[in-house]
Amino acid sequence: MKNIAILGATGSIGLNTLDVISRHPDRFKVFAVSAKSDWETLHKICIKHLPSFAVLVDEAAAESLRKVVPAGVEVLCGNSALDDIASHQKTDFIMAAIVGAAGLSSTFCAAQAGKRIMLANKESLVLGGSLLMRLAKKSGAEIIPVDSEHSAIFQCLQGGKEGLNKIQLTASGGPFLNTPLEKLSSATPTEACNHPNWKMGKKISVDSATMMNKGLEVIEANFLFGLASNQIEVVVHPQSIVHSFVYFDDGSVLSQLGLPDMRSAISYAMSYPGRLQSGVKQLDLTKESSLEFHPPDMKKFKCLELAYKAMSEGKSAPGTLNAANEVAVDAFLNNRVGFLDIPKIIAKTLNEAPSQNLDTLEGVVENDQLSRQIALSFVGSSD
Repeated sequence: MKNIAILGATGSIGLNTLDVISRHPDRFKVFAVSAKSDWETLHKICIKHLPSFAVLVDEAAAESLRKVVPAGVEVLCGNSALDDIASHQKTDFIMAAIVGAAGLSSTFCAAQAGKRIMLANKESLVLGGSLLMRLAKKSGAEIIPVDSEHSAIFQCLQGGKEGLNKIQLTASGGPFLNTPLEKLSSATPTEACNHPNWKMGKKISVDSATMMNKGLEVIEANFLFGLASNQIEVVVHPQSIVHSFVYFDDGSVLSQLGLPDMRSAISYAMSYPGRLQSGVKQLDLTKESSLEFHPPDMKKFKCLELAYKAMSEGKSAPGTLNAANEVAVDAFLNNRVGFLDIPKIIAKTLNEAPSQNLDTLEGVVENDQLSRQIALSFVGSSD
């Protein structure tokens, strides 16, 4: 029986993880769950799964949950509680599904404690990839990717990396794939969040619309698989059936296919190196009319281009890119800037922020905070 702590339990990844766990009560137990402030949803989860701990970052929300939580569930509050749960002696696996830089500290704590990290929080690698990978290697922690694209590559490389030439991350292209660039200036948050294939939170949905999500995944792949920037490509695949490609020197190409359902990658991270039933329907290619593949339009999707630039610059640039993006996306979702202002704010922040080596978690956090301040100064003045 493996105890699983789900950090970010009320989001789409967290809820899908709970669904997979509920299918295998003999193998997995929900040990802890967390949310930022959504105590109502966390309450429902606690009633169904009876975890030992429930963590809310917001103090008022934690107090509300304490009044109604089932007996035996201890309610904790604050970011330090997330760190405690991630490194808890009884925690076997953590699902790192907190969105953005907020998930950084708990992921590092889990790595330091030698846990299996089912990594859905790509920002942990984008902000402090080298540091996190070194920490995991030292402690014996396992980092199993949960992004469908990285999970696909991870699965394809189970036979080894000998002769590996390059990888291709597939991208759906998001809701604006066929929208002309000149019409994107008037794009609304509602339109940007209307993803054609995946049901996701607002922030990651906007990232998909700008293709920054794919840019962050490129940087993540750089750290996960130890590849150079010229070995990581992106190909637009609107149907989201093929989740990535792996190319070898002998001309062989491996890929992993499946319906667009995150439970496939989640269940693999839970059962690795084995497999288990996830609840995902079997793919039937005879029912798919066509599978399309196109190169991405870098002029239209500037955020992807900026991500490659940050990866090439290295040092603190990827962390700065992520911080600026979080600020810009938040401003867009609150109607403070336009859709096309997002890459402008990011580009200005990358040019303004100092380049520095990030050798400690404190340094990673300081760079994140400084980059956010710089990005905020450009909100509303991005022309």
